[in-house]
Amino acid sequence: MNLSCVTLAALIGAASAFAPASSNSRLSTQVFAEKDDDMSKALPFAARPKILDGALPGDVGFDPFGFAGADRESLINMREAEIKHGRLAMLAVIGWPIAELFDSKIAALLGLPSALTNSGESPSLLNGGLDKIEPEYWLVVLGIAGIFEIDSSDTKEAKGKDYIPGDCGFDPVKLFPEDKAGQFEMQTKEIKHGRIAMIALLGFVVQEALYRIPVTAETPFFFNPAF
Repeated sequence: MNLSCVTLAALIGAASAFAPASSNSRLSTQVFAEKDDDMSKALPFAARPKILDGALPGDVGFDPFGFAGADRESLINMREAEIKHGRLAMLAVIGWPIAELFDSKIAALLGLPSALTNSGESPSLLNGGLDKIEPEYWLVVLGIAGIFEIDSSDTKEAKGKDYIPGDCGFDPVKLFPEDKAGQFEMQTKEIKHGRIAMIALLGFVVQEALYRIPVTAETPFFFNPAF
């Protein structure tokens, strides 16, 4: 696709070299640029959805299933959901292998039963083992999630139009920059890391569901050197 674009641009340039400069040539260049802007950065051969204009960090015009919706409100709601799922995935993609590496050792040290499955996998819907998790744990998780949701709602109401999707008022070490350019860059990094984490976590789930061994044992070169 890039080669065809270069070829087309070269043909246009060659044709204009033999024609006098006029408003028509400038118009054709302008139309070509506008059409190029309407193409997806992720898929240069496909048109981007109109709602994905690049205003949000990490927006590369990729939404083949139309999840973003048809209006700005739907887009912001989906972005908020994406950020929250990405943050959970970033935590889970670290916690999953750490549990498989250290849970049995810590449990034995404390005289407690291991929460891993019989084959040493992290408990999940597909792996099983969720019945080993104490109900108090889920209450704590739900409580923490509720606190962040309330903080996010309060922050959204307080900031109004200045609200940034995913802002729950939590930044104890002041990682979020104060300038607009720095904020946009930091948000782009977060959304990209979140997306990679969601893909990686899905890989953990599928891999263990298929092979029935811990991901740390299936791909030890990713984990053993670090621990």
